[in-house]
Amino acid sequence: MTSFWSIWVIVLTLACLAIIFGLLLWNLKNYTGVKEGESCGHEFDGIEELNNPLPKWWTYMFFATFVWSVYYLAAYPGLGNWEGLAKWTSSNQGVTSLAESKAATEQALAEGKAVQLDAEYRAAEERFGPIFNELAQIPVEDLLASKIAGDKAQETAIANGEDHEQTQGQMAMEIGQRLFAQNCAQCHGSDARGGTGFPNLTDNDWLYGGSPDKIKETLLHGRVAAMPGWKDALGEQGIKEMTAYVLSLSGRTVNQKDAEAGKAKFAMCAACHGMDGKGSVAHNLPFGAPNLTDNIWLYGGSQRAVEETLNNGRAGVMPAWKDILGEDKVHLLTAYVYSLSKEQ
Repeated sequence: MTSFWSIWVIVLTLACLAIIFGLLLWNLKNYTGVKEGESCGHEFDGIEELNNPLPKWWTYMFFATFVWSVYYLAAYPGLGNWEGLAKWTSSNQGVTSLAESKAATEQALAEGKAVQLDAEYRAAEERFGPIFNELAQIPVEDLLASKIAGDKAQETAIANGEDHEQTQGQMAMEIGQRLFAQNCAQCHGSDARGGTGFPNLTDNDWLYGGSPDKIKETLLHGRVAAMPGWKDALGEQGIKEMTAYVLSLSGRTVNQKDAEAGKAKFAMCAACHGMDGKGSVAHNLPFGAPNLTDNIWLYGGSQRAVEETLNNGRAGVMPAWKDILGEDKVHLLTAYVYSLSKEQ
């Protein structure tokens, strides 16, 4: 949170407390001009309103809760970066500032914990590295075929009460699945079906190509997509017309007059999407422009979502994993991603 918003929240909090305290004091006095216990001159369904104050215990309870709220705010870190009188943190470990957190990290390093973790990581690499390397030499299509054959053999073995030795394909897909869960599921979801701004990897619709080589290229080097905004070039009416035409490409019912006007302007989009709107993959172009005719939408296919895309543009980034995972693991991850839309 920036300093401005931190100060803004502090001022609002303290102002609310001051107002509440003022209201409590104000209600201690009688401003009605009617003596306590006497009628206020109002009657509703035979019930007469009397000028009676709140019971004393109720008033005391209000003041007690106010005092407690002031104490709680002062004792615990409720005012910006101030740690509070109780020196309390959510983890209750005494790490109340960035400096102390850094000091704790340095202490852990001094105790050799980082060295131990590094040693464990290296031991895991020595143990499993050769397996990764061996599986990475097998083409993705062969790994998938081996996995499918292994699954069928496993089903037969289970039905016959026999043991089944795991195939290389099955092993590769298990490793790929774990790599996916650890590194990719945060964006694409644990089921790989994606979300708004993150592609569905199970539907065989690809922005940069769905072959093993293209998937591996995407994973190794990442992707940077840029859809420009057309608000200034087209204007409000032009955006409306272009939206109608784009939606019509996938068979949606739209205003035909607007769609025809949008079609005349679509030439400015054809450089990336093609004149037929089938996207850069269909025309072997490297832009990652989506197919507009299949009714599959990365940022939403409603009229409002398409208008927003045309007005403001879109920018998507897929990180590169070559330096993080290494080529062997990326190969196994490629096999798993490829299998998501191909195995069936």
